[in-house]
Amino acid sequence: MQRSKNDVWVGLFVLLGAVAVLFLALKAANLLTWSFNKDYEVTAKFDNIGGLKPGAAVKSAGVVVGRVKKIEFDGESFQAKVTLGMQTQHAFPQDSSLKILTSGLLGEQYLDVAPGADEKNLAAGDRIGSTQSAVILENLISQFLFSQAEKSAPESQKP
Repeated sequence: MQRSKNDVWVGLFVLLGAVAVLFLALKAANLLTWSFNKDYEVTAKFDNIGGLKPGAAVKSAGVVVGRVKKIEFDGESFQAKVTLGMQTQHAFPQDSSLKILTSGLLGEQYLDVAPGADEKNLAAGDRIGSTQSAVILENLISQFLFSQAEKSAPESQKP
């Protein structure tokens, strides 16, 4: 009887440990976002979102002020439409701007909000018009290589 009771406690402890490891893994991968704060949705359109994913952080001054809720393709403007869930305790002016940045050299991408100077604040359903697309590393490398090839080409081959 005593051995059976110990087996139940050990099994419960192992199960609790597995749940804790799963929780930490999901939290570290940014796949689990619990927020009891209310938020309001705003949208923005980008020419290129790079590797931005739903659930990515929206930061201002390095502080998380919201999350990316949804990413869609707008067939009329041929741009990516990003829906943001902004925390209600952080009010930003309507002329604020967004840009897609990367944490570190090869880290995850997030949105950075640069506050504007307008007296009116963003409200639910508003659209942020000033956006800067993601910097694509492959595009930078190809531009660099193309400019180097252009410099080293003889004068007779230049257009």
